[in-house]
Amino acid sequence: MRYYVLDRGDELSIKLAEQFHKLAAERNLELDAESPEIVISIGGDGTMLHAFHTFIDQIPNLAFVGVHTGHLGFYADWQAEELPTLIDYMCGVGDSMPHKPRIVQYPLLELEIHKKSGSTSHIALNEFTLKGVDGTVVIQVDINDVTFEMFRGDGLCLSTPSGSTAYNKSLGGAMVHPSIEALQIAEIASINNRVFRTMGSPLLLPKHHHCDIFSRKDQRLLLTIDHNNIPVDDLVSVRCQVSDKKISFARYRPFPFWNRVREAFLV
Repeated sequence: MRYYVLDRGDELSIKLAEQFHKLAAERNLELDAESPEIVISIGGDGTMLHAFHTFIDQIPNLAFVGVHTGHLGFYADWQAEELPTLIDYMCGVGDSMPHKPRIVQYPLLELEIHKKSGSTSHIALNEFTLKGVDGTVVIQVDINDVTFEMFRGDGLCLSTPSGSTAYNKSLGGAMVHPSIEALQIAEIASINNRVFRTMGSPLLLPKHHHCDIFSRKDQRLLLTIDHNNIPVDDLVSVRCQVSDKKISFARYRPFPFWNRVREAFLV
């Protein structure tokens, strides 16, 4: 099996990465930075986002495993002290036989950003946000090529089901099970009065729908794709829809989504 490890860079994560390499060498696992079958993320959810974007061009051909050393490891199945057990499960030795990973796939968000200076395509694991730099954002929101609303406020957050537990949750959005292929639109401090109106509630769009966001004034904007920031001052539009691609996670033991939610927010 070909593997790669990406760690958060703190002392504990680096130590665990070194331990993983040592155990992997003893089991004849092959370290491969170019075309791994399994990518091990050691850290927090931010580390998993970094790992995802590092190997984004290879996501149809690999799976991710998270080892938690951060404050909130929503994507992580394993604790730091369980590293030897994870290696056993990956190699199918000892009491772990004949465990094989169950591949679980989560939906992703596809973005087409159109600027006066050119167009780019992106994929998000958690969310895409659009915010104003200098003041109130003025954008037109279309759903399936029909104008839905003229939004004024701080911005919008469009999230995947797995990302629904992140920034979207703090905006009052719903938590969505990853088996539901959808994207969620949540407002960030919208303006609602006698003159300006927005829906004021999160919206959930199914896979076969799309959303277009049009800039309706000269404005400096900050676009964020997961942890990556893109300053833009010439935005024309952004098309958002559920991607045909999915991220794969290798599950060597059960860890249901609602158990993750409970452990992350209630325990």
